[in-house]
Amino acid sequence: MHVDHHPLVHDFPELRNELQRLRQSDEHFSRQAEEYEALDKRICRIEDGIELLDDVTLSALKLNRVAMKDELARQLKRAAGQCCGCGNGCKG
Repeated sequence: MHVDHHPLVHDFPELRNELQRLRQSDEHFSRQAEEYEALDKRICRIEDGIELLDDVTLSALKLNRVAMKDELARQLKRAAGQCCGCGNGCKG
């Protein structure tokens, strides 16, 4: 079964420059991005049948991946001068 990976650079191609800049200049962001991509790879291994895990735990991992991606997306958008989706005209 083919499983799609969700690397940040593919999900946010329009923010590629900000992604690269933040990975190099912001240690916290870089660590979060690495954790996100490691989790994404683990989920793909599970879905490919390489690693075994029960469905409930897999669902929890997927929810965590979504939350991590949302937080990274907010940071990327702020770095690009865009509203992060806060609903406050980007006051964070």
